[in-house]
Amino acid sequence: MEEVDVEPAVTNIPAVGAGRHMGVAWGPGDILVYETCYKSTGGTGSSTPFIHEVRKDEDIYSPILRKLFNESHHIFVGLQTIGEDLTSKNKKAQFVSISKNYRSVIRACMEELRQVAVFTKDSELAKQYGNQVSILLAIELIWNLCEVLFIDSAPAGSLLLHLLDWVKLHKADVDEKARDVLQSESPAEHHDYWDVVIGFVLQGSLDKVRPMLVKQANLHPAARSMYKLMDNLLSKMPFYNPGGTQTLTEFDVKWRHWHEEVERCLQDNSFASNRHLEIICKILAGDEDILLELKELLGTWYHYLVTRLLYGHPSVKPTELHFYAQSCLTVFLDSRSLPEPLDSILLAAFEFDIHQVIKDCSIALNNWWFVAHLTDLLDHCKLLQSHNLHFGSNLREFLLLEYASGLFTHHSLWQLAVDYFDHCPEFGRVYLELQIERVPLETERKALKVLRICENRQMSEQVRSICKIMAMQALRNNRLGSALSWSIRAKDAAFATLISEKFLQDYCVRGTFSDLDLIDNLGPAMLLSDRLTFLGKYREFHKLYGEKRFTEAAKLLLSLMTAKIAPRSFWMTLLTDALPLLEQKEVIFSADQTHELMFCLEELTSSLNTTAPGADKAMQDEEVEVTKVELLRLALARNLAMAIVKEGTVEA
Repeated sequence: MEEVDVEPAVTNIPAVGAGRHMGVAWGPGDILVYETCYKSTGGTGSSTPFIHEVRKDEDIYSPILRKLFNESHHIFVGLQTIGEDLTSKNKKAQFVSISKNYRSVIRACMEELRQVAVFTKDSELAKQYGNQVSILLAIELIWNLCEVLFIDSAPAGSLLLHLLDWVKLHKADVDEKARDVLQSESPAEHHDYWDVVIGFVLQGSLDKVRPMLVKQANLHPAARSMYKLMDNLLSKMPFYNPGGTQTLTEFDVKWRHWHEEVERCLQDNSFASNRHLEIICKILAGDEDILLELKELLGTWYHYLVTRLLYGHPSVKPTELHFYAQSCLTVFLDSRSLPEPLDSILLAAFEFDIHQVIKDCSIALNNWWFVAHLTDLLDHCKLLQSHNLHFGSNLREFLLLEYASGLFTHHSLWQLAVDYFDHCPEFGRVYLELQIERVPLETERKALKVLRICENRQMSEQVRSICKIMAMQALRNNRLGSALSWSIRAKDAAFATLISEKFLQDYCVRGTFSDLDLIDNLGPAMLLSDRLTFLGKYREFHKLYGEKRFTEAAKLLLSLMTAKIAPRSFWMTLLTDALPLLEQKEVIFSADQTHELMFCLEELTSSLNTTAPGADKAMQDEEVEVTKVELLRLALARNLAMAIVKEGTVEA
């Protein structure tokens, strides 16, 4: 694996013309840069028509990295549910498991990016994927070290074993070379043979070194005793077993005896005739000069640190790490070169300065994903409260809010951000209320998603706002049913009245209602406004009439007029609807009901006769026709006579 390098995330902002002003508008995910019309000397001038969009977080637009955001979201939500009632031992095991889950997601994305980079033909895209791989490598390297030092908090003895695993995981080039060597016709004569053997020794993978030395011993029978002595030293090297019965003190004594044996072999020049075996023996003895000569094989100062500890101080305590780390960094790096950002971050981790690690990562890395999730995990482990009880939680919340705000700029990742805001107790709801209003509602499906989120959190203002927006969109597209449905959800009486009027106008033109299912199932919602009540009741009249329940239909029709629920402009339509009932063979309207209908007809015709000059004559012609009025009067008079006869007969 190549050495990981992380540069601070820098975005180039396009320059504007000389002597001009630059205008800037920014949001959570991007910045818009444009030239204004103002000259620096005063007055105005022509500006270029270009607007430059500078994205601060390009990663959220990468399809592969979106998997990282999605998968880590599930882990984050699971972490928030860990109960306080667990024992500290069980809780620690769970936190370590969660940390490994995060790292496995990083690894999976890294491997996918590598494969895509290999097969893509676009050189620019391949370079972009390569940069993303480098960043993920650095992220996983830092996260793994934080897991070892902070989350797992390995004690002396176990600490070095964890650091060895850390180095092996992030220094895989030795294994790749080993495969090439072992697959060759004569591994012992391969040009990379000794590099592989010494590389395994530097990693502490002695179980891999011994079988490879056997191949060399078979090639040189005369030197077999020398190889056997080296094999003996390698097999005897003690490693601390955290789960065993041996104490750290007993291990220390055993290791010192073995180390003295290695020193004796060097003093006796046991391997003087074989340069490579002598190098291995010096490594085992912890010779720092020989380690520095092997800089190229070690690759990094932190690999040098772990190797130096393995063969010189295997019982190193966590509190001693910073001393060795600083020393190794100083010695390993060229005095003329400054430490890279990654070096500073790792050194801060070895110094157990969690806050400095988070600060440096926030500056060096190109998005908030890493610092937000790592800080959240560290806060759950109660590791951020060393100086101030509230500082850790505040830092966690700040980083989560920044990360989630960035997610909200993406067309699909915004849904993940909601859960992050939910778990920010101080400002999460405020941020969510502000951000949710910026989500573009392109489709009803998306609007319903946003609405459910708001309804589940009792965000009544946002619910009303969304419903009003969708109602207006539906009305503009002449989808009256959808517009009415949204206005009901918004509990907007004025808008519901407006749409009800549209329904009635549409009915007057077409003679039928659209969206019957919606109107039939208004239920208590029809009480939102008088006009909506009338619409629902008028539709109910049509249903009763269709079911030939004429008496109930007649009673409902009359009540709509006498209770003044029906708009005056619709009275003629209602009276016309009464005609078929008046002309039934059976008397439907009683004498009193007929009198009321007559009164309504006269009231309507008298008000229309006194209409002010200049009123819309076409409207009068449409609604009040002499023939229609005469027909109604005739039908009402006939019905009144029949009703009087019928009622008189019943009384007699």
